[in-house]
Amino acid sequence: MVTLDELQRSTAQVGESVHRTTISRALHKVGLYGRVARRKPLLTENHKKSRLQFATSHVGDTANMWKKVLWSDKTKMELFGQNAKRYVWRKTNTAHHSEHTIPTVKYGGGSIMLWGCFSSAGTGKLVRIDGKMDGALAPPLGVCKRLETGAEVHLPAGQQP
Repeated sequence: MVTLDELQRSTAQVGESVHRTTISRALHKVGLYGRVARRKPLLTENHKKSRLQFATSHVGDTANMWKKVLWSDKTKMELFGQNAKRYVWRKTNTAHHSEHTIPTVKYGGGSIMLWGCFSSAGTGKLVRIDGKMDGALAPPLGVCKRLETGAEVHLPAGQQP
């Protein structure tokens, strides 16, 4: 990610002093505009391979099969974090390209652990989890009772409903 100031300094280093508006006009002419970089979770190569493997293994599954699945997840939400905006030069419809995003990781001040679920029937309640969520503290499946309608519950290894 390069700023206008950095571009202006680099032109000065090669002996040419170019005004910011001239640089900006040249970038606009080739379809690049200053935009706020999007934040999205950092995906490693292993994450991408795992997601692709899951998708290809279920490509032929029917809609009825997916109606039987109850999805659940937990997340740690940071109460305080970096909200600074970062601008990038990009073309239209390229907001989510990796070179135009800021990878995010979960860190910062205080945090809370949340758990929720959803299925084809709708969403369950969002539940605050106190303590560490591991095999000893199973997800509160009772909050998704109205969604279960024959759904298969898939939990991480070692967790029991």
